[in-house]
Amino acid sequence: MSGVLRIGNASGFYGDRFTAWREMLDGGELDVLTGDYLAELTMLILGRDRLRDPALGYARTLLRQLEGCLGTALDRGVRIVTNAGGLNPAGLAAALGSLADRLGLTVRIGYVEGDALQRPDALTANAYLGAFGIAACLDAGADVVVTGRVTDASLAVGPAIARFGWGRDDLDALAGATVAGHLIECGAQVTGGNFSFFTELPDGGHRPGFPIAELHPDGSSVLTKHPGTGGAVTVETVIAQLLYEVGGPAYLGPDVVTRLDTVSLTADGPDRVRVSGVRGTPPPDTLKVGVNNLGGFRNSMTFVLCGLDIPAKAALVRGQLEEAVGKEGLEFTLARTDHPDATETEAASALLHVHLRDGDKARTGRAFSAAAVELALASYPGCTLTTLPGDATPYGVFTADFVPQDAVAHVAVLPGGERVPIAPPVRTAHAVEEVPPPAPDPLPVAGPTRRGPLGELVGARSGDKGGDANLGVWARTDATWAWLRGWLTVERLAWLLPETAALTVERYELPNLRAVNFVVRGLLGQGVAASTRFDPQAKALGELLRSQVVDLPADLPPAPAAQPGEVGA
Repeated sequence: MSGVLRIGNASGFYGDRFTAWREMLDGGELDVLTGDYLAELTMLILGRDRLRDPALGYARTLLRQLEGCLGTALDRGVRIVTNAGGLNPAGLAAALGSLADRLGLTVRIGYVEGDALQRPDALTANAYLGAFGIAACLDAGADVVVTGRVTDASLAVGPAIARFGWGRDDLDALAGATVAGHLIECGAQVTGGNFSFFTELPDGGHRPGFPIAELHPDGSSVLTKHPGTGGAVTVETVIAQLLYEVGGPAYLGPDVVTRLDTVSLTADGPDRVRVSGVRGTPPPDTLKVGVNNLGGFRNSMTFVLCGLDIPAKAALVRGQLEEAVGKEGLEFTLARTDHPDATETEAASALLHVHLRDGDKARTGRAFSAAAVELALASYPGCTLTTLPGDATPYGVFTADFVPQDAVAHVAVLPGGERVPIAPPVRTAHAVEEVPPPAPDPLPVAGPTRRGPLGELVGARSGDKGGDANLGVWARTDATWAWLRGWLTVERLAWLLPETAALTVERYELPNLRAVNFVVRGLLGQGVAASTRFDPQAKALGELLRSQVVDLPADLPPAPAAQPGEVGA
C-alpha cells in the first residue's frame, strides 16, 4: 500500500456523529483523517459566536472529540486535516496546542489563513481557498492542519499533493482527488446515509460507517470503509453523493475545474468502488466568496386546523393576524396534512404555518407571537397552536461573490510559526457560465404503461447552494436511462413539482452516471438561514420527486439493486 494514500473522514458537518473520530482511528489503517465542519449556515453561526466573543469563531466540538483520541492519532501516525478553524483558524490551532499540553502530548500544528476578507458591511466574508496551503503545512511536518474556509474537497486534495508531489499543472490528478474529496466530505452520505434505496443496505441504513478514499498517484481512487462498519459502498451510493450539491458537468474549484462528465465508476469488490478517468482543466481566475449578513428578525407560529372548512379557517386566521400586526413581512403556508373521514384528530388536521420577518425585533417578537395566541378563543372552531409565544430571533442572508485569485493572501502558517505565502495558479481560464445543453426531444408516448411512483425506477439526491437547490436523479439500469433521459425534462419537472414552474431551472446530463441534474434557481430564497420553506435546505426535494405517481413504461418493472460491476451497482 506504499503507493496508496488512505484518507478517512470523521465529520460531514458541525454536529455530525461525535464518536466518529474514535471509530475511524480504531477501525483500521489510515494515513490521514479529515473533518469537514463548515457550511454556509455554519459560517453564520460562527459569525454570531464571534460577535459574543472575538476569541471564538471555530468549531469548539472538535476539541472535545480529539481530547480522547489525539494521542491515538499521533501514536499511529495519522495526520489530521480539518476546516473546523472556521473564522478563527489561529484560535483553534492555539486551543489544540493547549489541549496537547494538558494531555502531555507533543504535536506539530499548522494552519491556513487568508480566506477572511475585509467587508465592513458583512458579518462574514470568506473566500474558498484551495489545497496547496494544506500541502505546505504537511510538507513542513504538521501532525494537525487547521483551516478556515477552504473548499470541502481541499481537505483531501491537500494531503494528496503533499504525498504525491503534484504541481499546479497536474490537472487530471487534482481533478481525480477533488472527486474523491467531494465523495467523502459529507461523511456517511457516501456509505449509505440518506440513500434512496436504504432498505437494500445490509443493515437497512441503521448506522453507516464513515468513508475512506484510497488515493493513487494518478488521482484515481477507491472508495471504501472500515471492515465491519454499517451501510455499504456501492456504485449507487457513490453516484448519490457525486450528485450532491453540484451544478453542471464543470465543477469549479480554486485549483482545478473538474469534469464530472468524465468520472468512471466501477465496482472493485465488496464495499469498494473505483473512481477513475477524471479529467481536469485550468481553474477559474476568480475565487468564490461566501458572504453572510444579518437580514433582520423572524418568528413563527403554527395553527392546527381540524376537520371541515380548512381553507376558510386559514383565511380567518390570516385576516385576524394581518389586522393585528400588519401585512408586511407576513407569510402563510397551509400544509394540507388532513385526511377526510379521519377518526383521529391528528389525521384530520392541517397545519397553518405563519412566519413574520422584519427589521424590527419588537414587531417580530412578542407583539406577533402574543397576537397569535390571543386568537385561541376568538377565531375558528377547534383553534389550537403547536407553538408557545416567544421572542424573535435574528436570521442571516447568504450571497456569493467573486474576487480575483491574486487578490487573496493565501498563507500557510507552518508548525514552527513561519508564514509561507501560497501563490495563486499561474494558468487559469476565465470563468464562463456553463450553458445547459438543448433539451432532449420529448419521448413519444408509445407502448403500454403502468401507474407507479417514479422512485420505483430512479434514485435521487438533492441539496442547497445559497438560495438555489440542486436535484440529481439517476437511473438504475440502461433501459431506464434511455427512458428517463427523454422523459424527465424541465417542463415535466415543473408539472411534477409545481413550486419550480415559475423559477429558472437548468438541466444537465451526466450519461456516465445515467443521471440528470437540475439546478433550481431561487427555490430557497435568500439561503437556508433566511428560508421559511418547510424543507429549507431542499434535502427532501429528491424524495418528493420520487414519490410522484406517474405513467411508467410497463416494460420497465421495478428494478432490483443493479449487479456488481455495473454503473448503479
